[in-house]
Amino acid sequence: MPRPILATIHASALRHNLERVRQCVPDAKLWAVVKANAYGHGVEHVFESLRAADGFALLDLDEARRLRELGWRGPILLLEGVFEPRDLEICSRLSLWHSVHCDEQIDWLAAHKTQVGHRVFLKMNSGMNRLGFTPGRFRAAWARLNALPQVEEISFMTHFSDADAHESVPSMDLQLAQFHEATRDLPGERSVGNSAALLRRGGEAGVRCDWMRPGIVLYGSSPDFPRHSSAQWDLEPTMTLSSRIIGVQELAPGQTVGYGSLFRAETPMRLGTVACGYADGYPRHCGTDTPVLVDGQRTRTLGRVSMDMLAVDLTPVPGAGLGSEVTLWGRAGNGAVLPIDEVAQAGGTLGYELMCAVAPRVKKVVAL
Repeated sequence: MPRPILATIHASALRHNLERVRQCVPDAKLWAVVKANAYGHGVEHVFESLRAADGFALLDLDEARRLRELGWRGPILLLEGVFEPRDLEICSRLSLWHSVHCDEQIDWLAAHKTQVGHRVFLKMNSGMNRLGFTPGRFRAAWARLNALPQVEEISFMTHFSDADAHESVPSMDLQLAQFHEATRDLPGERSVGNSAALLRRGGEAGVRCDWMRPGIVLYGSSPDFPRHSSAQWDLEPTMTLSSRIIGVQELAPGQTVGYGSLFRAETPMRLGTVACGYADGYPRHCGTDTPVLVDGQRTRTLGRVSMDMLAVDLTPVPGAGLGSEVTLWGRAGNGAVLPIDEVAQAGGTLGYELMCAVAPRVKKVVAL
């Protein structure tokens, strides 16, 4: 039989989370963000569940092609825009919308020969300092784009640096003010709301623009964990990483576990070896006491994660043994849920990274 580790994609959870977003911003259009191969889930695995969105937003032309091949005829937005002039030809052929965040992209558009006008999102750098025109240069960039016959329609976007921060952090309000001032009186649709912004402040007129951009919220991870858990936001886990116990050891007091002997038993205990390691995408930095479910019951990992295996404490699960189900994150067979955010916190990272890091050797299946 194949190695028992498996990533299960839950279609019903994807649909639930999309509907949850709709409830937050019922009068806005939604870009379902599927960058990074749908946050590690697989574009093909999430498409049917998310096709009720108004459009898809991503980064790579390959992902855009795959969506068109799956039959999507609606809007697709390249969040980072094009990377070289010839990408514009593919945008024309696939009818892709794309962001414009620098002068060079405007130059490429000006030199592009096309019979079909492009729809672009002019991006403002309102404080994130990654991509975009500063507020002082924004209207001049718009004027250049607006004069080009290659451009059919201009929309506007920015990205918050602190939408997930404590309410006392003022930067989101400052960014909103800069964006709305710079775009005042300019015709075109607006988009500012990422996952954290739409959950926390989606009811505010300044945040709830024409388009919202839900990303991590669609995949059941809380964008402001640990301030709010996914359950508090009424989100369901869309990915379960599961495996099986492939070996059992009885430890005497003083015996150690794994490389570096980082865990030492203080009392007699049972240990289960799980077919999962960092080569599968499970974080090596998740040390002893990282939560895990065995047969749907919460217990913990022990010692250092290896390339292909990790150890779990079977003491709280006396009935567990060879072949027992292990839920690394997600939903166990008995319905118990281990939020991915808790596992990520133990490894000093975010649920985003765990989803995206699941290795190609881990088989993915879709559960309806």
